[in-house]
Amino acid sequence: MSQELQQKMVLLVGAGAVGATIAAWLAPNHNRFYVLDQGDTLAAIRSNGIFAYLQHHEDKGEKVSVKTVDNFEDCPQPDVILLCVKNYSLDGLSKAIIGAYGEEALEKIVIVGMQNGVENQTILPKYFSNIVYGIISFNAWLDEPAIVGYQAKGPFIFGTPDNDRPQQVKLVADIFNQGVAAIASNHFQDAALSKMIINLTNSFTTVMGLGFREIDDMSKFQKILSQLTYEGVKIVKAAGYKECKVGDIPGWTLISASANLPQFLTRKLFEKNVKKMVVSSMAQDIIQHGRSDNELKGINGYLLEMADQHGIKAPYNRGIYQLCQEEFAKPDFSPISVTEVWQRLATV
Repeated sequence: MSQELQQKMVLLVGAGAVGATIAAWLAPNHNRFYVLDQGDTLAAIRSNGIFAYLQHHEDKGEKVSVKTVDNFEDCPQPDVILLCVKNYSLDGLSKAIIGAYGEEALEKIVIVGMQNGVENQTILPKYFSNIVYGIISFNAWLDEPAIVGYQAKGPFIFGTPDNDRPQQVKLVADIFNQGVAAIASNHFQDAALSKMIINLTNSFTTVMGLGFREIDDMSKFQKILSQLTYEGVKIVKAAGYKECKVGDIPGWTLISASANLPQFLTRKLFEKNVKKMVVSSMAQDIIQHGRSDNELKGINGYLLEMADQHGIKAPYNRGIYQLCQEEFAKPDFSPISVTEVWQRLATV
């Protein structure tokens, strides 16, 4: 690692599933890497470090010691702040950062938004000018605070919608590349929307409880999941964006084939991919943690607005969006069967 990179002060805020994996991969390679969190998460990291493991290889996981802070004031002024919280927490967190460091200092601090979707591109510029955005191309989950599993080690994609701030993008990618694969992209918005198409399925897999209950009708499950992503491809194409490879997510040709070919031709590959699926971040929020705020509007709602702007019909996405709004608003929400989802889609 270069002397310059070694001297960079990096602060990660939010050691959830994604934040914890990043911390586990980067902390051993950066002497000035700190994590800020609170409550049980902070206490667990301080007591035991972070234990991170590759899916199905928990016995080969690694425990990593990580420097922590209680608040911004206890942390030396960072060169880079990694925001690993959900979009619905960004406003409050941004105000706290400004209060701690001041607007003048923040002109020199690189703020990195690590959220799903592109809603952060609307929120963060209200507070900061020196922003880089990141795309997470893998799934991760918390077994308990500071114990995290992941499906793949990266890669991360960094960039900006307008390809400005290339030096800052390179700096962030270089910092990550010390511990995990990272790419500085000139096609960031294409990549962000390509990933967002896959994120459309989080709503459906949450409402039907993937990972919490059995799939009662695989044919209907494939039909809904395939149509959600295929409609997403049509929406993103109509808006003028191009396919961009993001990790090992399915390509647009495969998505189109799954939606349009007979299921007897695609079922085996589909079921193979289903076995790789884990509990989504949305399901972790809603089912495991009982949160009322979620990413439904920022992901599904955003792409539906884009569909309306470009005259694309998206009946499956519109139906799932409405169904999830109704179900997630219930104080005692619990997942419903795929069969019930199918029946209710017919009435939307």
